[in-house]
Amino acid sequence: MDNPLIAIVLIVALFSVLLSPKTKTVEGFFQGHSADGRAPGLMTLIFSQVTTWIFARSLMNAAILGFYYGVWGTLAYGAYYLSFFTGGRIIDHLRFERGYPSVQDFLADRFGKTGTRCYNTVIGVRLVSEVFANLLVIGLLFGVAGSQAYTLGIIAIALLTLTYSMMGGLHASLKTDLLQMLIFLVVLALLMVSAFSSGSLNAELFTFKPFELSEPGPVLLLVALLQVWSYPMHDPVMMDRGFLADRDTTRRSFFYAGWISIICILLFGLLGVMAGAHALSGETMQQALNRILGELPMLLFSASLIISAMSTLDSALSSSAKLAIVDMKLTDASLKNGRSAMAIFMLLGVALVFLGNKDLFSAVAVSGTASMYLAPVIFFSLWGNRQSIPVASYLGSFVLALVGAGLYFTESSGYTNLLGEFHKYTKLLWISLTVLIGGCGFFWLGDKLSASTLPEHNLHTTEEVG
Repeated sequence: MDNPLIAIVLIVALFSVLLSPKTKTVEGFFQGHSADGRAPGLMTLIFSQVTTWIFARSLMNAAILGFYYGVWGTLAYGAYYLSFFTGGRIIDHLRFERGYPSVQDFLADRFGKTGTRCYNTVIGVRLVSEVFANLLVIGLLFGVAGSQAYTLGIIAIALLTLTYSMMGGLHASLKTDLLQMLIFLVVLALLMVSAFSSGSLNAELFTFKPFELSEPGPVLLLVALLQVWSYPMHDPVMMDRGFLADRDTTRRSFFYAGWISIICILLFGLLGVMAGAHALSGETMQQALNRILGELPMLLFSASLIISAMSTLDSALSSSAKLAIVDMKLTDASLKNGRSAMAIFMLLGVALVFLGNKDLFSAVAVSGTASMYLAPVIFFSLWGNRQSIPVASYLGSFVLALVGAGLYFTESSGYTNLLGEFHKYTKLLWISLTVLIGGCGFFWLGDKLSASTLPEHNLHTTEEVG
């Protein structure tokens, strides 16, 4: 096991614990308020949003997609970060224009218990996958899958993160996000200096892979542009941070976090592009980077992934506690129950690491496809304010998205070949288009049928509102 890497992890973990005083109030644990009841400020919210979204899985995905598909692969992954701008608009409309205190309250108002049950199922799976994917990256940085170093690294980080998360809840997560983001920015800057000084990061990288619409990189870019409308609403970490501060602070936090995240992801992805462009036959991305940059920069590379993973893990655990205790109301809203929920979600994530699929982008693609059932909810019910959409339309969109997500998983994993011999990202594009068009079709039809049964004066009112 790499002793310098262990030392870096222990130092960051120690500072994270020191920054996480034990929260004594329910508001601090679930809503991130300080001991005197103050909401988080702008800088805290910006850095918390950024560091929880440019987490280990995302950094690794951006680099891997750059390695295999060139700049277009990295741009495709970066496009997912436009979610900050669509997410900011969703929050502004939901909270400040419509007056709902949470996504669940909005869905319950429009679609009853069916609305919240479907949504809670999707985001529950999302949170478990967040824990799983970030622990998986950590394990692979410490050793080969299945090795003792791999197993011990995962367990150690899981216990360390769970410890300080249980101490302070969301308040601790916000404070540690600030520290971890500052460290990450320094590490990223050093990595980029090293990459530029190596002479391998140059304009030739942009021609490393051709731009043709049929190529995997551009196809994945189109997928991202389809999924970015609904992706933020199914991300509880992003949504939770939209309900903490006043309107102006919230708006600005989403705007600045969006641009900072996109820049960080693209810069990190360029390391993967550089590795792909200069890789020798049979070399992996890590091997190529190690040869080009040297051992010290690669230590920084690994450290940046682990730091961002810890940040995402504590945020995912905080959102898990809020989901189970506050939003789903499975039991009383107490610190003890919140901490128990964190432990359960961490155990589920650890279990998936040792039992689940090891393809990191599959988790993003499956999750993003499932989230697309929310696109017509946003277009028709939230932004369009159509109040006559029946529950059947909502269920139809939900089932179609789940079928699409399941189909992509089986196709990309090789379990089925129902869509032919196309590249898996081409299949994902067609599935995403079908889910989006089909879901919107359900809502459009449901709205028309419901409106046609209303009395004439109610029909006129509904059309004016829409």
